[in-house]
Amino acid sequence: MAENVEKVEEIEITAEADKNRLKDRKFSWAKLRRVDSLNLEAGRLSFSSSKTTKSKVVDWSTTLSLALQSVGVVYGDIGTSPLYVYSSTFPDGIGDQDNLIAVLSLIIYSIVLIPFFKYAFVVLRANDNGEGGTFALYSLLCRHVKASLLPNQQPEDRELSNYQLDAPSSQLKTAYKIRGKMEKSKLAKLILFLLTILGTSMLIGDGVLTPCISVLSAVSGIKSLGKDAVVGISVAILIILFSAQRFGTDKVGYSFAPIICLWFALLSGIGLYNLFTYGWGVLRALNPLYIVDYFKRRGKHGWVSLGGVVLSVTGTEAMFADLGHFNVQAIQMSFSGIVLPALLIAYSGQAAYLTKYPNDVEDTFYKSVPDAIYWPTFVIAVAAAIIASQAIISGAFSIISQSLALGCFPRVKVVHTSVKYDGQVYIPDINYMLMIACVIVTVGFKTTEKIGNAYGIAVVAVMMITTSMVTLIMLVIWKINILWIALFCVFFGVVEAVYLSSVLYKFVQGGYLPLVFSLVLMTIMGIWHYVHQKRYDFELKNKVSNEYIKQLAEDPRISRMPGMGLLYSELVQGIPPIFPHFISSIPSIHSVLVFVSIKKLPISRITLEERFLFRQVEPREYRMFRCVVRYGYMDVMGTSEEFERQLVENLKEFIRHEYFISEGGVTEQTTAQENPQNSTLLVSQGKEKGTSKSTVFVEESLNQLNPPRVSSASTQSFNAAQSTNSSSRIISAPIQGAEEEMQFVQRAMDEGVIYLLGEAEVMAKQNSSFIKKIIVDNVYNFLRKNFRQGEKVMVIPHTRLLRVGMTYEI
Repeated sequence: MAENVEKVEEIEITAEADKNRLKDRKFSWAKLRRVDSLNLEAGRLSFSSSKTTKSKVVDWSTTLSLALQSVGVVYGDIGTSPLYVYSSTFPDGIGDQDNLIAVLSLIIYSIVLIPFFKYAFVVLRANDNGEGGTFALYSLLCRHVKASLLPNQQPEDRELSNYQLDAPSSQLKTAYKIRGKMEKSKLAKLILFLLTILGTSMLIGDGVLTPCISVLSAVSGIKSLGKDAVVGISVAILIILFSAQRFGTDKVGYSFAPIICLWFALLSGIGLYNLFTYGWGVLRALNPLYIVDYFKRRGKHGWVSLGGVVLSVTGTEAMFADLGHFNVQAIQMSFSGIVLPALLIAYSGQAAYLTKYPNDVEDTFYKSVPDAIYWPTFVIAVAAAIIASQAIISGAFSIISQSLALGCFPRVKVVHTSVKYDGQVYIPDINYMLMIACVIVTVGFKTTEKIGNAYGIAVVAVMMITTSMVTLIMLVIWKINILWIALFCVFFGVVEAVYLSSVLYKFVQGGYLPLVFSLVLMTIMGIWHYVHQKRYDFELKNKVSNEYIKQLAEDPRISRMPGMGLLYSELVQGIPPIFPHFISSIPSIHSVLVFVSIKKLPISRITLEERFLFRQVEPREYRMFRCVVRYGYMDVMGTSEEFERQLVENLKEFIRHEYFISEGGVTEQTTAQENPQNSTLLVSQGKEKGTSKSTVFVEESLNQLNPPRVSSASTQSFNAAQSTNSSSRIISAPIQGAEEEMQFVQRAMDEGVIYLLGEAEVMAKQNSSFIKKIIVDNVYNFLRKNFRQGEKVMVIPHTRLLRVGMTYEI
């Protein structure tokens, strides 16, 4: 009996909550319709944790399987470092044996502190819904701080289930103070952006240097053929490696993953053999006092040798960059259980060998291999070097794909090579550029020592950028104790700064190479993003007025033709200035016209039910709509047919909901005492008031936007099954007007969909400076004309494409 009473009370509470939620929706609708943005009706989005990749529960067997797979994909680079570390550290010989022990101590503590402690247990936590890398850090910061340079943020973007923002709290004064200063400072935003593209450029540069040094050091096992032969074989392997990229990471990398496992087993076995054969005395390197004595004794020479020691942690960034293919626990398990012990044993074994044969330091690895397994080890070393190169090349493709999504790189063709893994991509243009650069570097430098000088700068620079960005995340997002933040920043900042100063000392000996790569890439990315931002500002300032639409509706010369038109623009707030040019060229409009804006958000993935946002343009009978289609930087655009079907289904759902609002009416009115400058909306997700995750603040400053030019209802598409159920609960009889409109839209789609694309020629204003004219008129337009066009990126079929040109003066 008591249970029945509880059930009845629970049903009554649920019914009351639904009633209140409906009132809240009507109330929020009246407030949101005053803003010219595709604002989301309050309480519509699901905050279900099941939609976020971060919160998926993975059992231990799956994690163990991922850990074993990650060995073959993530650790090829750091796993092949024993091939060349000692030769790069002691180019002029070892000298005193204590020097060897001190360098081994430096290697041990470098590996334990940087890859193990910093990356495996701190940096990996700063993932963007399971995605890692420099752009993931930037995206995470942009999501919590308005640090993006492109002014296309919308309040409803923060409602996405993957955003996972914390509710404001009085206990977070420090974080919000820092956030406020960053949001107000253009310099801070610019520095953050420059750091991001610098780190990205360095990682792309790794895509050139890693294959060179890995393959060249592996092939050096056959020095009897001569240096030229080693270089020639290395070049041949590199060409084959880059030619095989089109088959995809999963086919190239995973098929050879067992070889990396075998490679680590060999490293451990050879290391133990050398320790048993030549003595365990080198393990006194665990005493860090040897490091202090080393710098006292060798001074400047000891400091310069750090440029070789730092090569022992190359490939560390891959642990974070490739995180999207695995999970944090899998990376931690594989590094702690397999990679870390194998590397420490390998370096200790080589040091033990060098205590007896110090003159073999130039080719330590192969000299320390027992004769019985020399050639099998050589074959596996070459295969491991190829896989190491494969991992960093794939990482470069992934990074460029992310930068494309955020408007920081010229358009290039991106091929998704795996059905199972969305993040595995192949970019043909970049692939061949990397191949040519690798061949030039290998032929030009010939030895791993010179390439190592260049490689070290790229590695340490990326580490320092990661440290600075993770420190910001600790301050603004994690909000942990300031003492821990200071300890992390100061300790790793000082260690990495010392390493950087050492590798920069060899600038003229090859260290200039990654800086030249980075300068070229940063220039390209910076110019592209700058003009992209100015172009968006132009469209925002010159968007079509409400009066023009009314005149268009009344103009008898404008005819309506059957079918549906999709007019593409980057503008998310209003109707783009290219629209009047279409009307002047072709005085007719399709029976249904949708202004489509493809918007890339700083988030890895967006669920399908949260992808489309709609708003109707007045007058209603003209059947014109605005639509923002949101993608994460790891989302894949489908075929044109699939896109059209999804858009129309969500448009019909929007029409159904809009008719419900207009027919039901908004009974709650905002009071005259409301502040017209700001509206703060509290969105409750229908959960208990005590839970922090059930409440989100959507705060919007109306004075930052233009006055509303298009007044109509707006909403976001949501799951069709959910909407049908909710509609059946609210409305007892079907809405006839909505059904007729939905049928009209469906008929328009069946009659044919035409894509309208504006070709904007961007030019600098006449009174612009000479440098700006060079950047905009020459460099940007050269990049735009020689890279992919918009219709290819947005998967628009040529047979249904109509273009109209326009000049933007910025």
